[in-house]
Amino acid sequence: MTTLNWTPRSFPPAKVLQGRYCRLEPLDPARHLDDIWQAMDGHESVWDWLPSTLPPSREAYAELLTMMAGKAGIIPFAVIDEADGKAKGHLWMMEIRPEHGVFEVGWITYSPSMQRTRMATEAVYLIGEYGFSLGYRRYEWKCNNRNEPSKRAALRFGFQYEGLFRQHQVVKGENRDTAWFSILDSEWPKVGQGFRNWLAPENFDAQGQQKRSLADCMKTAGAA
Repeated sequence: MTTLNWTPRSFPPAKVLQGRYCRLEPLDPARHLDDIWQAMDGHESVWDWLPSTLPPSREAYAELLTMMAGKAGIIPFAVIDEADGKAKGHLWMMEIRPEHGVFEVGWITYSPSMQRTRMATEAVYLIGEYGFSLGYRRYEWKCNNRNEPSKRAALRFGFQYEGLFRQHQVVKGENRDTAWFSILDSEWPKVGQGFRNWLAPENFDAQGQQKRSLADCMKTAGAA
């Protein structure tokens, strides 16, 4: 789609993004560290595909979160579980290019207690809804091409595969070929509706099991 007379957008203000099952709070190391450290401690496998490894101590984790909170050009969020008010993970709104209307969700760091939950899906939805509400045009997802779970998640979330950047990076001393995915502003109304249909309370039984898959909800919304 050709966008005529495009004008740059403002850099997104850091703000709380409120969902039904979670909320995204701008990362505050002093406030979020203890919950995040407790949720992550001992779970090295969470970091397999991240640029860093699990910090070995609470103090080292504090340094990492402080780096994130002070890094220019990104908005790092803590993911707060609405059920108990505790931070269970963190992620970035990143690669923000207001002059082109582009943003990405990345550095997704979900504790085991958060993985494969409604929160995990809703957090990705909240980033997309926020970016597109500001008039941005393109929502990106990138991952190591060897990270099959991440590629499956991108497709499940309604991102379209665009291609492979070979020898794109060196991460932890190893080559990374990067798989690229995106959702465009013209696609978001249907993709967003698919998310909302899946996240609706009536889509889950008394035991919390889904009645319809996200893929089915996306298809029904016309996003797949």
